[in-house]
Amino acid sequence: MRRVFFSFVLLAPFFSQGQTEIIGYSESEINVDGKPNEPIWETLPEITGFYNYLPTDEGLAEQQTRVRLFTDDEFLYVSAIYEDTEPKIQTSSLKRDVSIGISDSFILVLDTQNQKQSAFYFAVNGYGTQVDGLVERINEGYGFSLSWNAVWKAAATADGNLKMYEMAIPLKALNYDVDNPTIGIQMYVRDIKKNAWSILTNVKRNYRLYDLRFTRPFRFEQLPDISPSRFAVTPSVTVNSSQDVLNDSESTIFQPSLDVQYNLTSSLKLDATINPDFSQIDVDQQVTNLTRFDIFFPEQRNFFLENADLFSNLGVGDVNPFYSRRIGADTDIQFGLKLSGNLTKKTRIGFLDVQTDSEQDIPSQNYAALVVEQQLTNNFSTTGFLINRQETDGFELKEDYNRVTGLNINYKSNDNKWIGLANYAKSFSDGITDKNSFYNAGIWYNRRGLGWNASVRNIGKNYIADVGFTPRLFNFDAVNDEVVREGYTQASAGFEYEKFYDSSQSLNSFRILNYSNDTYLDEQGNFNQSSHFLNSALFFKDLSAIYYVLRYDDIDLKYGFDPLGNGNPLQPDRYDFGSLKVGYNSANNQNFIYQASLQHGEYYSGKRTTASLYTNYQFLPFANFILSYDLNNIDLDNLGEETFHLARFTGEVFFNTRLNWTTYIQYNTQADNFNINSRLQWEYKPLSYIYLVVTDNYTQDIERTNWGVAFKMNYRMDF
Repeated sequence: MRRVFFSFVLLAPFFSQGQTEIIGYSESEINVDGKPNEPIWETLPEITGFYNYLPTDEGLAEQQTRVRLFTDDEFLYVSAIYEDTEPKIQTSSLKRDVSIGISDSFILVLDTQNQKQSAFYFAVNGYGTQVDGLVERINEGYGFSLSWNAVWKAAATADGNLKMYEMAIPLKALNYDVDNPTIGIQMYVRDIKKNAWSILTNVKRNYRLYDLRFTRPFRFEQLPDISPSRFAVTPSVTVNSSQDVLNDSESTIFQPSLDVQYNLTSSLKLDATINPDFSQIDVDQQVTNLTRFDIFFPEQRNFFLENADLFSNLGVGDVNPFYSRRIGADTDIQFGLKLSGNLTKKTRIGFLDVQTDSEQDIPSQNYAALVVEQQLTNNFSTTGFLINRQETDGFELKEDYNRVTGLNINYKSNDNKWIGLANYAKSFSDGITDKNSFYNAGIWYNRRGLGWNASVRNIGKNYIADVGFTPRLFNFDAVNDEVVREGYTQASAGFEYEKFYDSSQSLNSFRILNYSNDTYLDEQGNFNQSSHFLNSALFFKDLSAIYYVLRYDDIDLKYGFDPLGNGNPLQPDRYDFGSLKVGYNSANNQNFIYQASLQHGEYYSGKRTTASLYTNYQFLPFANFILSYDLNNIDLDNLGEETFHLARFTGEVFFNTRLNWTTYIQYNTQADNFNINSRLQWEYKPLSYIYLVVTDNYTQDIERTNWGVAFKMNYRMDF
């Protein structure tokens, strides 16, 4: 008979939240089948006392969940039993890594360093579909990405009204510190039938769902000094055949690649990629851009994602010195290395080095980033960084370079109501020595029903971040057909007040006021733009909502702007204009979900009318269909009139939890593009995939421009 070791734990909710609970150790064998019937489970202390989060955040949840945890030398085992009121299981997808928010599910968040900076996310829905990702600190809170993956086991079953979930998560995936066995844990249960969330700790809904400041401390009773498996090797091969119809050319490319992950310690990992191919990732969702600046698109390539918060939080939203999508945007990546994780309990490090290839007149480049994050006290942390982009010729570094270095300081209060941020950075480019700095200072306050924020930032015209995202620094002059780089100062403020109706049978909350303002000054301190946003919304008990948005802009347009794309740009002048938008969002726990909005108002010297419709039909659990349509009509009088259409269709067919077929169809008249992307994906073993991807592009008049077929197969091996 195997030995069992575990420590006594006070049962929730009769404990102080500050008390650390024990995750016991056992050598018992577990069959992860969604049926926690092995004898070990009954001997472990029960974690319960879940709180309401939505649609109300008051009191303990009426339907409770019982959770048990333990480890052996290889896995963290989890069982969860949710006491539902009906046997029905409702999910939105059988596809791995689709948002779990509209499915019955159990979610586990593990802050393995217990530093409130980042965490691993593991979820399983009622049909056993796995979802994993990363929770990462952003400047004013926490963000969430589903693009990170690990090999782990999960299953779910139902026994009458009892919904049972099991997980086995490899310790080697958790970036733990054997010298600091205390971790932060948060748990969630989603009952989509009632549109309800319950949560392990008492978190009010004014905080983001995955706010790591509210995790509960747990301590591992016993951990291996290092994982018995230290290597993960994933070779892959891609065959890509394409035809450029416009240039009457064809090509077929055979591309082998290799990804390697090595655990230097339990909390420090080295990733390497050679000749990577990203043909299998989801296509970007197209948008209609009627602003004067570039739009941000998220990173989806797995190599850049683990510990991505180290690299992506070096600035603020629209002034960020590191934007990984710049890397490999023009030419292919030859290889990449990344070292990331914890050096000590309070010190995290990130080092990235990626080499791209040359192509025709585009030279090869080396991209490097070094980031060190230090927890100074319980309230303060600081981050220092150096970003480098340098032209290369073989192994020789050329003189064409761009570097950015800086320091950030983050503050969070003990009562979790205050967040502060200060940034300072400087860029260095060959021959540029002045107006090359950036600073920012911001503060956020948040309590139940009330929040406000204020910030000020300044960016010099020569704060050039070649690997960053600084869209407002670059102004395209449509009159003179040139890009003008110009620095600016931005002052921002926001205020939100919301009233909750916990005892009402029909109303959930009323967002009485949500107001924000962004004001911009040019380099000389002269007025450039002031944008006002005013919103109210009424949320019903089923979380459907009706809302309005008022916008008002006052712009001193210094450079010509051609929103119609017809060669008749708006001339530099002072413009002030406003618009009103009204909309309705249905409850998201029905088979048919829809959202609709209508907007009308002024737009520079003319008028703009916008209509949007989003529909989602869930033929559960076999298929999911999404259709959306956006119309933008702009009438600028003598400059012209244009109507932009953007239609998107997503069709997903689920053969089982490992095999699915997804098709994206997008029609965008602004981009003159009609795109079809269809992908068959088979996970024939954990994180080993076969993909067949067909891409077809046309003009808006349905004239083919190019098409291609890609086949990719990878095989993950753990040593």
